[in-house]
Amino acid sequence: MRIKYLSTFFISAMLFSTTTFADLQKGIDAANIGDFETAKAEFEYLAQNNYAPGIYYLADLYANGHGVARDYNQAVLLYEQAVKLGYEDAMFALAVLYQDGKGVKVDSSKAAELFTQAAKKGVAAAQFNLGVLYTNGIGVAKDYELAIDWYTKAAAQNYTLAQFNLALMHFEGLGTPKSITKSYIWNTIAEFNGNKDASQSRKLDERKLSPSEIKLAKEKAEEIYQQIVAGKYVDGRRI
Repeated sequence: MRIKYLSTFFISAMLFSTTTFADLQKGIDAANIGDFETAKAEFEYLAQNNYAPGIYYLADLYANGHGVARDYNQAVLLYEQAVKLGYEDAMFALAVLYQDGKGVKVDSSKAAELFTQAAKKGVAAAQFNLGVLYTNGIGVAKDYELAIDWYTKAAAQNYTLAQFNLALMHFEGLGTPKSITKSYIWNTIAEFNGNKDASQSRKLDERKLSPSEIKLAKEKAEEIYQQIVAGKYVDGRRI
């Protein structure tokens, strides 16, 4: 199973107090139009006031070399500050650096620890990555059941890579009884989100199912997908 760790420069608005939100939003807006000088000034001001989101976004500038020379060491220091303040996106970003060995030595155990912290705070990408670690035994003991639990958490947030990996787990019978029907269902759900690999896998599943099984699986996939979109999907699994 392929491992794909996600690390993107992603700017989005979040809800905070009016004053700090205005400063943060000004920095976010500036970054989104490529005005990194203004963004850096705003994020530095917030960082000086120990404001976790500001510290995190400032770290992102250094990690990606936006408006500054790329400096992973500085990014690590800033992410660490934000992590100490409990900021989940910084936990994820720092985990990726430990996984890739950027600004720090490669440390899969530390990466797993940080992914776990972020995953428990609901970061879907961290939940997916943690599932990959448990699937492959990287930084943690291999545990297919835990992998499925974390994939399910991410899939419930409509995270298509996790949906596709759930299909693979059911197809291979890893941590769960082998089920072509469940593989078909999760491949279909991932396909709804445009996952081309899932589309190909779903077609392979289809060859092994009867017309009546396909009909029921399609209906179940649609039902689960609607629950996911509505934020109401629960399958009874627990971490």
